[in-house]
Amino acid sequence: MASGEKLRLGVNIDHVATVRNARGSAYPDPLRAAKLAEAAGADGITAHLREDRRHISDADIERLVQGLERPLNFEMAATGEMQAIALRHKPHAVCIVPEKREERTTEGGLDVAGDDNRLADFIAPLSAAGCRVSLFIGHEPRQIEAAARIGAAVVELHTGAYCDFHAEGETEKRDAELEALKAGAKLAQGLGLEVHAGHGLTFDTVAPIAAIPELVELNIGHFLIAEAIFDGLGPAITRMRELMDAARA
Repeated sequence: MASGEKLRLGVNIDHVATVRNARGSAYPDPLRAAKLAEAAGADGITAHLREDRRHISDADIERLVQGLERPLNFEMAATGEMQAIALRHKPHAVCIVPEKREERTTEGGLDVAGDDNRLADFIAPLSAAGCRVSLFIGHEPRQIEAAARIGAAVVELHTGAYCDFHAEGETEKRDAELEALKAGAKLAQGLGLEVHAGHGLTFDTVAPIAAIPELVELNIGHFLIAEAIFDGLGPAITRMRELMDAARA
């Protein structure tokens, strides 16, 4: 992506479902949040159907597939159950993420290099069905090279460590992590991969990531849903969009 070109924003609506499920009610509705996000300028909607269904449900995916105007990015673990669901719905994009029952949120990237044969077989039918397959990975060269080798179309680089170092005031570690993400994005693009990034991004951390010229899309969720409590979802997305655009200007 050339400097100045618009960076896409994917809005993750998982934690609208988290709030709904805390009460066991029908609201707040993730589809309504997705439609608000579309109206506010989101370029796509991300939803993670976890194996334990702790937030997004199968019914949510059904309604999102039917009700969205913008592309759906379906996050999922590399399991047979999830593959079957993706093949049934054929969303625009499928992002394969690591998943552990005990984690609060996704803690790191896939070990593509250590599981390349299985993942190659896993993603092949998804690609054949027309889904754009993305792998959620760290910035390590061996993981990026493995993603390219097994036929992924996209990698999404994990920005969680960068955001954590910023929050902890570890500026030297934060800056080193940012440089590693820049190098990873450059390597991935050079290998023919489309490059996305996400996890933990906020108003305070998004600009240096958005300025990485190889990035095509950022996926942001928890922070936007949290900000929506105070200012509304539309204004939170509009502000994030403004910061991303300014970083690219």
